[in-house]
Amino acid sequence: MREQDDLDQFDRRILASLQVDARLTNSELAERVNLSPSQCSRRRAQLEADGFIAGYHAFVDREKSGFGLVNIITVTLATHNRDNAVRFARLVAGLPEVLEAHALTGEMDYVLKVVTRDLKSLSEFVNDTLLPHQAVQNVKTAIVLDTLKETTALPLAD
Repeated sequence: MREQDDLDQFDRRILASLQVDARLTNSELAERVNLSPSQCSRRRAQLEADGFIAGYHAFVDREKSGFGLVNIITVTLATHNRDNAVRFARLVAGLPEVLEAHALTGEMDYVLKVVTRDLKSLSEFVNDTLLPHQAVQNVKTAIVLDTLKETTALPLAD
């Protein structure tokens, strides 16, 4: 299986183009990266097989879907051992409101990016879901006032 160092300029252009618009046909993609459609199709299939393209997703508008708040929540675990970390990971995996969850170094153990419909649902999420959980000691919440940049696109160089 190929690694990132094995990608040439055409593979990187294909990946960069698909990050902008994953619905491009092979003909449209081939035109953008200056390859024939058949070459582009083979490269795209290989990038998928090698795991560089992990999937294709629709970007659903958060606000139109009724999720008015984005929240950044930091969590400190009650005890620092493997079992407790596993319990917390299981909790987070089952919470659809959690868009991202990251283990951290430093003062806090985890940071979560959570969407909620409103302040009431945020309060319920924190007070009824996170705080009562046996793995959790402390929770700090910040409400996002404005999003200056939000992307999933990686900075792929030519």
